[in-house]
Amino acid sequence: MNKKILVIEDEVQICSNIQQILSFSDFNAITANNGLEGLRLAKTEQPDLICCDVMMPELDGYGVLTALRQDPVTESIPVIFLTAKVDRGDLRQGMELGADDYLTKPFSTEELLKAIKVRLERVEKPTLIKQQYEQEHQKNTKLKQQIEINSQKLQESQHLAEICNEVIQKLLQDLGNPLSNINIAIYMLKKAQSDVERDRYLSILQQEYAREMMFLNEMKNLQTLLTPENAKILQSFNVFNNNK
Repeated sequence: MNKKILVIEDEVQICSNIQQILSFSDFNAITANNGLEGLRLAKTEQPDLICCDVMMPELDGYGVLTALRQDPVTESIPVIFLTAKVDRGDLRQGMELGADDYLTKPFSTEELLKAIKVRLERVEKPTLIKQQYEQEHQKNTKLKQQIEINSQKLQESQHLAEICNEVIQKLLQDLGNPLSNINIAIYMLKKAQSDVERDRYLSILQQEYAREMMFLNEMKNLQTLLTPENAKILQSFNVFNNNK
């Protein structure tokens, strides 16, 4: 988008010449032939830069500059004074009011364009730095969020590993209990003196064998069962407590 330049100049021919120079240089040039009109356009158009004549009727360049700097809408717009006066006191007055530069009439096209370019670059540089800072800040914020997410995932993984260890220890204990009962039942079966006793211990063997197979199947399904969500649910119901 072309930069918008407001030219405030009461000499119509000079104003027209400056407008043509700026238009040929790809600027969007708007003009005013007195200070009051220029001040109105500055507020409504909010140009990127203002070139303002100093000596004008009704409201001179100093009055325009004073009004611009007192309005939050226009206070930061760069202003280049155009003047035929080269008195040191006049220059100092303009600078104290907040003028950004002076061009002494007559000035060349190159002088005008260079002065405008320098002022616009000084405005754009802090803006660019601010944009770069905001981009870096956004990147850092996203990186921090990703680190927090990864940290949370790591904690969940560690917690899940602890739960898995609890389950394995519980299943190992549960696997050992039927084996002990089976061993005892086999011993008692050998000592049985009657059919009733033998049937009793055979029944125990069948029950403990069924328990052992159940626990083995649980081991096979362990990987599918222990998702982080299921592990939290199981733990909330004390499924992993080593109750005998």
